[in-house]
Amino acid sequence: MSSKGMGSNGPAVQLIPLGGLGEIGKNMLLLETEKEILVIDAGVMFPEEEMLGIDLVIPDMSYLWERRQKVRAVLLTHGHEDHIGALPYLLREIRVPVYGTRLTLGLVRARLAEHRLDFDPVLVEVKPGERHRPGSFDVEFIHLNHSIPGAVAIAAHTPAGIVLHVTDFKFDQTPIDNQPADYHRLAELGKQGVAVLLSDSTNAERPGWTPSERSVGQSLLEVFQRAPGRVLLATFATNVHRIQQAIDAAVATGRKVAVVGRSMENVVGIASELDYLHIPPGTLVGLDEIGRRPHDRLVILTTGSQGEPMSALSRMASGDHRQVAIVPGDTVVISAHPIPGNERLVGRTINLLFKLGANVIYEPFEEIHASGHASQEELKLLLNLVRPRFFVPVHGEYRMLVKHARLAREVGIAPDRVLLVENGDVLELSGQRLVRRGSVPAGQVFVDGLSVGDVGSVVLRDRRQLAQDGIVVVVATVDARSGELVAGPELVSRGFVYARESEALLEEARQQAKAALLEALHRNGTEWGALKGRVKDALGQFVYERLKRRPMILPIIVEV
Repeated sequence: MSSKGMGSNGPAVQLIPLGGLGEIGKNMLLLETEKEILVIDAGVMFPEEEMLGIDLVIPDMSYLWERRQKVRAVLLTHGHEDHIGALPYLLREIRVPVYGTRLTLGLVRARLAEHRLDFDPVLVEVKPGERHRPGSFDVEFIHLNHSIPGAVAIAAHTPAGIVLHVTDFKFDQTPIDNQPADYHRLAELGKQGVAVLLSDSTNAERPGWTPSERSVGQSLLEVFQRAPGRVLLATFATNVHRIQQAIDAAVATGRKVAVVGRSMENVVGIASELDYLHIPPGTLVGLDEIGRRPHDRLVILTTGSQGEPMSALSRMASGDHRQVAIVPGDTVVISAHPIPGNERLVGRTINLLFKLGANVIYEPFEEIHASGHASQEELKLLLNLVRPRFFVPVHGEYRMLVKHARLAREVGIAPDRVLLVENGDVLELSGQRLVRRGSVPAGQVFVDGLSVGDVGSVVLRDRRQLAQDGIVVVVATVDARSGELVAGPELVSRGFVYARESEALLEEARQQAKAALLEALHRNGTEWGALKGRVKDALGQFVYERLKRRPMILPIIVEV
């Protein structure tokens, strides 16, 4: 990496994405000068199916830890977990102010309370249109539309030029809160001159325009009107405008509303308290009351639109939710598109709900969901409003970044001014140039329970092996002085074969292990590493030849 501060053409600022490129989630961008670092967003990514036992994935922030004295603030674009979920892990190491809009900070407070930090973080509430100065940075917050209120773009006015970060947005002409994006300010910045634009690529593959969130309200009303029994609506807990429209539809059709799922309960409570949700008195009922309400007069708002195994809707579909049981006549509305990678989980939940007799509405043509991300025509509009000198697509899988780069070239941005980068790449802006300057660590850190980072690729490999082929434990007792085999070896297996039905195989495997152990004792004496290695190799070869399986083999030698 080059030295920071003065580039060959004047003052320099470096842009370093630590997450969010080539993936959906764990968004984090650093703006770094010679003396200071500004962090934009600190998100999590939910684990992929093969990440067995992992709860969350957060960015590798080791680069930040090494430069903690330079960090001046964290700026948040909005309150989704893929933008705020890693904040508690960052603040444990670096105590800096956090800037965000009112709802974003409300959700941050709830998240920080769960982590029980031993200090009170400094949370600075901002309003769209305001400018703030964390350290020597001059940053501006610009109102955007998204699937959560309080979303903003961030314009950093730096000595090297304006860096405009527009992540997670859509151009909704009829938003629920009647506050469209601040086109005027975006165009003003374009006229003033934007050096670098970084923009959301999630829907870069989708032609046309993203439908307005308001279009979902009429569809929900029609579903509520024709449903013969209860309506269960599954959506993202943070989609406050969707929740508001569901409540409005419930009131219009004479239905009471119950809320199920911890995250849904938290967001409804926070959004109501901060006046982002307007719920008429008497509309909400507790879960203990739903059994006493006529089914055609009840709506249940629930989590689980992504088929998460422990979510409320998944537990209802599996028949093990303590308070809500799916019955014939229920209408379940899944008001969300599956996040890439979650399609199988969502499909499984839908199948189970149909088996229980529910009518499940999930098809796109039902217009029960509108994305919070800009489609191709909106992405082009942003590019034409801003007309940046350089463009960097962000927030999306690699194919999405490539599609977005093509859109930029279509609207007239020169190919050499469109940069496709990956997590960890360092871009240096100085004068009229934006160039790559090496890379920094930017991998994945796994959160497993209370532990952060102590589960790595080796542990995940072992977990996958255990899940696929099981484990065989070989226990033997050896006299440490004479080097003679005193007892065993005995074999204990789990997830490999059923012992009662495979007694002959296990006995043959035991004899193979014994022969290998005796041979190793004769050759190497009580060199425990050699003994274990010989037993592991011999038994592994035997099992593979007989069954074409590779269980984990764990030799245990007991000295006496």
